[in-house]
Formats: sequence, C-alpha cells, structure tokens
Amino acid sequence: KRVLYTVFMKYLLTSTGLTNDSIAGALEKAVGKPLSDTSVLFIPTAANTEGGDKRWLIENLLQFTNYGVGSIDILDITAVPDELWKERFQEKDVICFGGGNEKYLADVLESLNMKEFLETLTDKVYMGISAGSMVTGVFMPEELYPMVFPEEDFGAITKDGMNLCNFCFIPHLNSTFFTHIRKENLDEVQDAFATTVYAVDDDTALLVEEGAVTIIGDGEYALLER
Repeated sequence: KRVLYTVFMKYLLTSTGLTNDSIAGALEKAVGKPLSDTSVLFIPTAANTEGGDKRWLIENLLQFTNYGVGSIDILDITAVPDELWKERFQEKDVICFGGGNEKYLADVLESLNMKEFLETLTDKVYMGISAGSMVTGVFMPEELYPMVFPEEDFGAITKDGMNLCNFCFIPHLNSTFFTHIRKENLDEVQDAFATTVYAVDDDTALLVEEGAVTIIGDGEYALLER
C-alpha cells in the first residue's frame, strides 16, 4: 500500500470494469455489503463523443449483472438538470463513471462542478472504468498524449482531471488496441510526469481508501514514482 492524498472516501479505479473475482470482491468490500444488495449508478457520458462499435460499453454493463449486482441505473449527466443527477447520485451505493473520452468527460465534470459535489459524498464508492478512472487524478502532460495514446484525437480539449487523487492513472497497459501503453515506453518519458503514475492492465485495479492505494487483481501494472 502507498498513501496518496484523496478527499473522497473510497475509489475503485479499473481499466475495463469487473473483469475478475478479485476486482468484484474489492467492490463488495468497499461497499460493505453483498453485491446482491448493492445499487449502481452507471454514467456513460464519456462515451458520448465516441463512434464505432460500442459493444465494450455493453460488456462493462453486463459485468455488473454477471456478478449479481442488485440494481443498475444508467444516467447521462449531460441530459438532465443538475438537481436530477444529484438526487440519483445520493440514492445509490456506487457511482460508476464509464469509459470513453477522458478529456471530454473532464470538460463536462468541470462545467457541472462535479469535484465539489463528489467531495460531499463520503459514504459512496466511486468506481471508474478507463476514462472514468483517469478523471479522478491528474492527466499526463499534453505533449505525451501523441506518444502514449496515438490512437486518440482529443481535438482542442485540454482539461485536466479532478485531482481528487494526486496521481496519474493510465489504463489498458499491454492492450492490443492501445499499442504504445507499455512499461518501457512510460519509463522513457517518466521525467515528464510531475506526479506518481499507475498504469494498470485490464485485469488490475486500484482501490483507494482513506488515502491508501492498494493494487487489486490478477494482471500487471507499472508504478512510476515521483
């Protein structure tokens, strides 16, 4: 375990959701009751700007069903008034931000003053999937994006993450799609990062609880310390 500052009580930060029993078990432990009694609010907003085949989004949702989660609500926070999404957040045990375009998501979250609202929800568990995990921390420097994520084009959006956790989370280590997210590539640019970096594969997650970061899962990760 390593201790890094966080103002939110509990986070489960994943690359691809509940991909194995270890990650599902960590979610259950963080919530403090069986998954069968747990309510999840799934927020697909980060995928709004993504085109193409979105079966990955469906698969992320099915993971909750496969692990017997009690109820799953779905809400795009850009589609409803503030008072409605805030009410739905307060009703659920787990707030899960799904994957997609992290820069777009960060822009939306800033416009909604989401960081300030999340800081009031200390009895909830924040779960992130890919982009939803990345926005909790600090984004990598802009100049590194073409090197680490050449598959992505974020246009003119240059927002940073919410800095609720003061480290940089990079998902999909060793992915066959994101071919540049490799430990050796990250090692080469380590000096460009101002913060600690966690890069995790799709079978690994981070549990952040009262500032302590624990590695969860059955896969591989890279830790670049600052």
